[in-house]
Amino acid sequence: MLPLRPLTVGELLDAAVTLLRAHGRVLLPVAAVLAAAEQLVLAPFRESADAQPPAYLPDSDLLGWYWLLLAVGAATEMTIIVLLGGLTSRAAAASMLGQPLPARRLLDPRGARWGRVALVAGVAGATMFAAALAGPAWFAVYALLGLAAPAVVLDRLGPGRALMRSAGLACRAGLRAGVVRILGYLAWLAIRVALGFGAVAALDALSLDRPQWTGLLSAAAWLLVNTLAYPTLACLDAVLHLETRMRTEGLDILLSRARHHGRLAPDLLVLAR
Repeated sequence: MLPLRPLTVGELLDAAVTLLRAHGRVLLPVAAVLAAAEQLVLAPFRESADAQPPAYLPDSDLLGWYWLLLAVGAATEMTIIVLLGGLTSRAAAASMLGQPLPARRLLDPRGARWGRVALVAGVAGATMFAAALAGPAWFAVYALLGLAAPAVVLDRLGPGRALMRSAGLACRAGLRAGVVRILGYLAWLAIRVALGFGAVAALDALSLDRPQWTGLLSAAAWLLVNTLAYPTLACLDAVLHLETRMRTEGLDILLSRARHHGRLAPDLLVLAR
């Protein structure tokens, strides 16, 4: 159960991992499907950029194509994390309210607002693609738009207002939520980079550094780490959304009073119009 109080950064990261562990049998398979689709989308761009597995480093003669590959990768990552945020938001809300959420209910389309979540995910992904082409601007997009899915599912906002709500929450308390999002992303980026270099060493040690094995095993390695990273980051978004509301809107006070009177319900999380 998520604590009804503002959390430290360490507690936020721990809460995200705890949420993933509680709902992993739903979140991990969905993330695996999305991560596999991402690998298929990126494959032709990697070929055009001549980015060879397992590390997919750039070719100095094809840097333009490699830049495009990075932009597409940033866009797909953003889209997947926001899509998963539609599920993790429901899971985080149930945890905060102390109401168990079985796998069947987590996937129940009633109240999931999947169409709106998909729309904000598409807009966030497209915005990330444009920002990534411009270079460091992608940090701002990632920081500002990641809380859009919780705004759709928990605050019950439309896509346009959800995107603005996400940016607004990210900027509160000295950009705290936005900075925490970036810290979480960079932490998992370091893990993925380490895995990439580890794959190089493993392939060499096992004498599997031949083309017929390298591509397959590298794709499998990236698929595995992204299957863990994406839902973890989406869990962080859901927890961060609720924590920011507690920190800046008094959501914890509202829920504590409701709990005292025995009237905890999901409707309490809906943003007051």
